[in-house]
Amino acid sequence: MNDYITIDPRICNGKPVISGTRIPVTVVLDQLAETGSVQEVLRRYPELSWEQVKAALEYCHSVIDHTELEPEAA
Repeated sequence: MNDYITIDPRICNGKPVISGTRIPVTVVLDQLAETGSVQEVLRRYPELSWEQVKAALEYCHSVIDHTELEPEAA
């Protein structure tokens, strides 16, 4: 996907993670939702960089942007 996100079936059961870590993208999103602050996420996960957090958000945007939703049947 990008240099900061890895998807490997041997790491976290193939969930997208921050490259070089075992931190799933979903954990970054959960932390952002909980704290509302990139600075707080970086404080809680000092091994992460601003670029990695941004890449997680870009990855999610890309996944959502390429998701086809079908209307519900009436």
